[in-house]
Amino acid sequence: MKPLVSILIPAYNAEPCLAETLRSALGQTWENKEIVIVDDGSKDGTLALARTFESDIVKVFTQKNQGAAATRNKAFSLCRGDYIQWLDADDLLSPDKIAKQMAALGDVPNRKILLSGEWGSFMHRPSRTKFVPSGLWCDLPKDEWLMRKMEQNTYMQTATWLVSRELTEAAGPWDTRLLGDDDGEYFCRVLLASDGVQFVPGSKVYYRQAGSGSLSYIGGSDRKRDAQWISMELHMKYLRSLNDSERARAACVKLMQNWMFAFYPERPDIVEKARKVSEELGGKIGPPPLSWKYSWIKALFGWRPARRAQLRLQIFKWSMMSSLDRVLCRFEGPETTS
Repeated sequence: MKPLVSILIPAYNAEPCLAETLRSALGQTWENKEIVIVDDGSKDGTLALARTFESDIVKVFTQKNQGAAATRNKAFSLCRGDYIQWLDADDLLSPDKIAKQMAALGDVPNRKILLSGEWGSFMHRPSRTKFVPSGLWCDLPKDEWLMRKMEQNTYMQTATWLVSRELTEAAGPWDTRLLGDDDGEYFCRVLLASDGVQFVPGSKVYYRQAGSGSLSYIGGSDRKRDAQWISMELHMKYLRSLNDSERARAACVKLMQNWMFAFYPERPDIVEKARKVSEELGGKIGPPPLSWKYSWIKALFGWRPARRAQLRLQIFKWSMMSSLDRVLCRFEGPETTS
């Protein structure tokens, strides 16, 4: 009997995209699979839609709204799989994503190997997905993986990973304090429990961009800023538990500098914490850079108006691009991943 793979899908107000996501999960060429959907108290038709897919391999559950991390923990508690495939309710898997990763394990798999794969982003048309390799698209020991993530300000999308039950249990539950970057922090713990990362070329994930509506979008939310700082502190702790070299400490400083845009100038308390940690690590951080488009606003009115203008323009640009892509999607008709 081939190992059972559990595809776990937390869903909240996901009615517009859920059917496409479920079809990509059902279309996996790896036959021994189960799909567990947990509706997190959606206010739209997500639960009703999910139930139209119920079968011997598709199980649907619901709970009062508790957030993404708690919903993922619930999904894992309900599954039986030997391997775990996390999948957000608006993302897609290529048909052979799981099969390629399982094949890479060989006949006698090391259950402490963490499998990753390719990912790219799209808005409404999966065929326009751009797969852009990063420094994480290769086999890496765990400390090198973490250093590259922090040095290069890059990451691997949630669904790229295929994780054994043993590693999942060793990592512990998703952290319900984290309103964003809960996946980044969680997979750090999975990584720490592993023997390293094996990258599987061709195992593709299609990540649907949600703009300011995504969980990872911080915007002006102080709760999300607090959660992001907690995640950053944990990232640095995890890396230094593996490697406390000069390069590792510099990677921690780089992480804090890269995220200054989320805290400066609205959260001087976090900025001061970051400054002190940076100095303890032998580095130094400063205000985030502003492009010429906003520098004149800063010069005339100060940092806060410049930052607000930057956020609003980003939201406007994304909204216009998304609207255009949606129109083109309707003209071109339904698509499939390959």
